[in-house]
Amino acid sequence: MSGRMTSLFRRAANGAAFNARRAGLTALGMLMLALGIIGAFLPVMPTTIFLIAAAWCFGRSSPRFEAWLLDHPRFGPPLRAWREEGAIPRRGKIMAWTGMALGYGVFLLGKPDILVAAAVAVFVAAGALYVATRPDPKPRPGDATLRGDER
Repeated sequence: MSGRMTSLFRRAANGAAFNARRAGLTALGMLMLALGIIGAFLPVMPTTIFLIAAAWCFGRSSPRFEAWLLDHPRFGPPLRAWREEGAIPRRGKIMAWTGMALGYGVFLLGKPDILVAAAVAVFVAAGALYVATRPDPKPRPGDATLRGDER
């Protein structure tokens, strides 16, 4: 086979691999988006982490879906704050801590071994500390949901 034909086959294979990767990331982004939306209605399931993952997937696969998510009136401001500042709104922090506490409480209802309970407590505490050390977002006009003062 000539070098030119080999080059054409390689380009075609690379294009197919790129399209498969893009389709896979789009599908994964849709799954993360669905889990995030479900988490918005279930108190013990997180929302933001799934939406952050969805935005990451869409950022590598579908600029249209990424823009839609970042411009969404409800989910966009916290996602932009995370992406631009590594910030978590105060309301999000409180919800995260509450979810962690509830989740750990449900875990304890199963009466786990004391060492397992202690190990899980360390991980929950580490997660809570990480959330606590994230800055609050800088206020922006029109982003009232970031300040945690919506009622």
